[in-house]
Amino acid sequence: MAVDVNNQKRITNPLLYPPFLFIFTAMPPLIRELYTNQKELGFLSMESFFGLRTTVMIQYWRSTEDLLAYAKGSNHLKAWKNFNKKVGDNPAVGIYHETFVVKQGNYESVYGNMPQYGLGKAMPHIPISPHRRSAQKRLNPQVK
Repeated sequence: MAVDVNNQKRITNPLLYPPFLFIFTAMPPLIRELYTNQKELGFLSMESFFGLRTTVMIQYWRSTEDLLAYAKGSNHLKAWKNFNKKVGDNPAVGIYHETFVVKQGNYESVYGNMPQYGLGKAMPHIPISPHRRSAQKRLNPQVK
């Protein structure tokens, strides 16, 4: 599974680049595309966080290959080229991108009194049972 922390943008100086609203309008069509074609694309789920100056989007993908194929697809590529054309090297907007590849079974998410969220929304749930009460037992099933 690939966890793609992408499309993080930060308004570093709003006075240098006032027309930055387009940054926040480019993603909704891509998000609709992801959810509409979820299974075919290998897209599992996502979470978004919006602050006054920073947006963060965390996406969960079935594989790195699926993620890279989508990144090279026409809609994403068009949005990325448009972003670079409008922002370029303008220091008013910063961007960073991180991708983590997680092997199946090498992760853990524990939720208490929470709705499905984050990785727990993207992957199947395994209830905690008495013999899997500690993190050590859940992450190392051979531990008794």
